[in-house]
Amino acid sequence: MKVFEELGLSKEILEAIMKLGFNEPTKIQKESIPLILQGKDVIGESATGSGKTLAFGCGMIEKAIPGKGIQALVLTPTRELCEQVCKDLRTFSIHKKLRITPVYGGVSIDRQFDELRRAEIVVATPGRLLDHLGRGTIDLSKVKVFVLDEADAMLEMGFIEDVEQIIEACPKERQTMCFSATMYWEIKQLADKYMKQPVDISATKMVDPTKLKQIYYDVARNMKLSLLVHLLQEQKDGMAMIFCNSRRTTDFVVQNLKTNHIKSTAIHGGMSQNKRLRTIDLFNKGKAGALICTDVAARGLHIDNVSHVFNYDIPKDAKDYVHRIGRTARAGEEGTAVNLLCDYDYDNFNRVLDTYNEYVIDSVQAPYLKRAVMIRVEESPRSRFGGNGRSNGYGNRSHGNGSYSGGHSNSQRRWN
Repeated sequence: MKVFEELGLSKEILEAIMKLGFNEPTKIQKESIPLILQGKDVIGESATGSGKTLAFGCGMIEKAIPGKGIQALVLTPTRELCEQVCKDLRTFSIHKKLRITPVYGGVSIDRQFDELRRAEIVVATPGRLLDHLGRGTIDLSKVKVFVLDEADAMLEMGFIEDVEQIIEACPKERQTMCFSATMYWEIKQLADKYMKQPVDISATKMVDPTKLKQIYYDVARNMKLSLLVHLLQEQKDGMAMIFCNSRRTTDFVVQNLKTNHIKSTAIHGGMSQNKRLRTIDLFNKGKAGALICTDVAARGLHIDNVSHVFNYDIPKDAKDYVHRIGRTARAGEEGTAVNLLCDYDYDNFNRVLDTYNEYVIDSVQAPYLKRAVMIRVEESPRSRFGGNGRSNGYGNRSHGNGSYSGGHSNSQRRWN
């Protein structure tokens, strides 16, 4: 069994790791850290929660010299991941006294001017970094290490042209690392263009399949919220993440869970950065048992002790399903992924089953349900997916004395 002491890390980084209670390196750490410390360019296919921040962070921490300008740059697709990576790097470098600065939009740019003048490592989102480059308020001429984190998310969010512009502003003589949960051909093209004989490393398992249980319920659309309320009320231990496909649905779910006396909070791209960070902090501290979110929260965020992942909506992209369920069944703990299906989820669910046919997702009969209290009308799913959109079953405040038992009987769908 390989331990951290065998990877060639400095005494300072080893002490920081030991304080965190880490004993055995993850697969991506075992395979990449020795190469990174040798200065090799690395392409890592690695999922959220696999420990890649320590993997790429060790090289830049070892090489950075206090007071010598910006020597390392990490690009991330989201503000939340930017903050998380910055926090982790500060923890790993605590004995070296490096100044590590986050740079992202949605906050005052003036404060960043001063921080950038003193920083040795910068973690940034592409848009705000380009803003600084345009203003001449950042100097990348001394960058020795460049890291592209969550490259697939960068591609999906349309940042690749920005990324190329930033790479070209860095010195040609540098170490370059690219980490991605999924390797698209466009990412390979980017690597061919900007990396020197990169070493490919794959550590793609997100969860322990022996610890993860996956199930689905098939219910009428107007009972989906009631089923979620029932399941959360029955859940006695652990925390839950509930994924929705839109901001509107996220707001709908969190407001109605609170109405039904379930401690919950929400995060999505429409919230201010400060509010998003406060929300994550509240959830991590256990002050909210349920975090309702869009896929912005599926990647990169450090969220522990998630026992259940609920897909209130099934994602359109099957890869997002994998990222979502990867939030549970970690570090030897058991976890459950619960899919709540109604008629407008069938196509997306079939896409997941076609893409990941090795998954065993068991059907569970919906229990006898009382209709939950609902306080606002959500946009009709039918109007979003085609159809007349006359009714989605969500009333303006309904104390709903109705009830429902079981799922649909038209069993021609392929997963039955």
